[in-house]
Amino acid sequence: MPLEEELARVLPVIRALAERVSVPLSIDTLKAPVARQALAAGASLVNDISALRADPAMAGVVAEADVPVILMHMQGEPRTMQMDPVYADVTREVGAFLSQACERAVAAGIPRGRIIVDPGIGFGKTFAHNLQLIRQLPRLAALEAPLLVGTSRKAFVRHLLKPPGGPDLPADDPVVVQGTQATVAAAALGGAHMVRVHDVAAARISLAIADAIRGA
Repeated sequence: MPLEEELARVLPVIRALAERVSVPLSIDTLKAPVARQALAAGASLVNDISALRADPAMAGVVAEADVPVILMHMQGEPRTMQMDPVYADVTREVGAFLSQACERAVAAGIPRGRIIVDPGIGFGKTFAHNLQLIRQLPRLAALEAPLLVGTSRKAFVRHLLKPPGGPDLPADDPVVVQGTQATVAAAALGGAHMVRVHDVAAARISLAIADAIRGA
């Protein structure tokens, strides 16, 4: 997306939300100029799915603003990431990538305590890879950084719950919403500190039960 178009789309939304809500606002972008202007408009967190690789200036923007940054794993790039992704050990390789991304961020002046990591469910992974990552989330605790997991309405959930022989379910199907909650609970029990969701009320219920189980 061209820079000016992205700015025209996101800045009015951020300004409007910043006036109405007190929760932190995140800007999801690969472009340093967008991140800089979004932070000035009221965002307080940068989500970079390239883990600071797409724009060499992004790390400097985050460091200068002294805001948290989410570093996500993705094999390939958005246009190619689902073209037969292959791993010998998906969790080990994702962990190694995120460890290197953290070191790169620190070297650029971003404090370690400002870094959040995301294994990138659905970004350059098969359905099996996604399930393995969720099951093996405790292995990512070695990164010693808050872990964000986004499974909400993802294709692997829609595929797992489709009728036998039928097409994948649409993202807004109530069954997909219910299935997402199982992944939210599994992520929380696996050590996720944050989850990215569409259905906030349902996720709060799932997390309340998962947190009670984890703390029992």
